[in-house]
Amino acid sequence: MRQEKTPVVAVTPGPAAGVRGAIAGNLRRTRLARGFSVRELAELTGVSKALISQIERGVANPTIEVLTRLAASLDLTFAELTRTHLAGPEVIRRGEGVPQVVGDTTVRSLFAAPDRRRFELAEGDLPPMTRSAKSAHGRGSVEHAYVVSGEVSVESDAWEVRLGEGDAVRFAAELDHVYVTGAAGCRVLTLISFSED
Repeated sequence: MRQEKTPVVAVTPGPAAGVRGAIAGNLRRTRLARGFSVRELAELTGVSKALISQIERGVANPTIEVLTRLAASLDLTFAELTRTHLAGPEVIRRGEGVPQVVGDTTVRSLFAAPDRRRFELAEGDLPPMTRSAKSAHGRGSVEHAYVVSGEVSVESDAWEVRLGEGDAVRFAAELDHVYVTGAAGCRVLTLISFSED
């Protein structure tokens, strides 16, 4: 089987175009890495050469069944075949984004993976003598917190951890937990990773 040079594929802006572009690049890159021609992949999957070619050019809207067959034949998961990749760095400047106020707490979402919701990174400003709203993030979720400034307690029904500036904690976030400040207040960065279930 002939090996071809793998091209760099730019992801087109927009949610649907972005996913089509990601599938196009992932399919072509993997097909070439496995040494398959379009014809050979068509014979292996029962998907027409024309459709595979259209998918690789990002102009087709294949069904989930077609994508599943292509992924299986290339030894990929469906998620790997459809995963989007950044074309360049994404920067959020200080003051950008829309902060959300929940009670006394201000939370600014920095980065999230809304397409498959695998993680969320946020910055929280908690004023002095504040108790955040209870939150739980679903089965299998894990929360990481880093205290940028001030002090905070992270509390659940089963445990309590007191953190100061520069401290970090990681915990199972599927049960209710709260952030509680004392006289100083705090700024905390949180990273929540979600289960792929």
